[in-house]
Amino acid sequence: MSKIILVTGGARSGKSSFAEKFALKIGNGRAAYIATAQVFDDEMSFRVKLHQSRRGVNWQTFEAPFDAHEKISEAAETFDAILFDCVTLYVSNFLCAAVVDDEKILCDELRRLIQRLIDAAKNSDATTIFVTNEVGSGIVPENKLARRFRDLAGIANQMLAAEAEKVFLTVAGLAVDVRKFAEEC
Repeated sequence: MSKIILVTGGARSGKSSFAEKFALKIGNGRAAYIATAQVFDDEMSFRVKLHQSRRGVNWQTFEAPFDAHEKISEAAETFDAILFDCVTLYVSNFLCAAVVDDEKILCDELRRLIQRLIDAAKNSDATTIFVTNEVGSGIVPENKLARRFRDLAGIANQMLAAEAEKVFLTVAGLAVDVRKFAEEC
């Protein structure tokens, strides 16, 4: 039975480590990894290698900077647990590839993009764990691109959280089940 789980938090909050452990537990020691990063420089190469070094032979990586819904469907044919890392890089890929500059069109296109991810996850028999950054907690960015990214990431996060069975917020390496907390209030 398909499930969607969302893991969010700030940079270096422990979200990927938590999600990796969670995925292996759900997948009985095996999991698929949907990688959305594009490597354009040494710094990003270092970050990718850091993530790869934590994962062992129990992971199969599916590269998906674009059209990740197809990779979710493909991975679900073999794996019970899929880790999608990360939504905010996927939104960044979308934004950098965009050929329009209209806010409404970008928001509508992003909603369709995220809905395809949700539909792929729901139409599978796997549990899909989406990792995303919480980028809206700081000050309003000074430039248009940064504000646009923050807003689009917020839309994506809200769409995924609305569909998720569990939503975890990671802080200082600890995860809190915010959906459970919200339901208790």
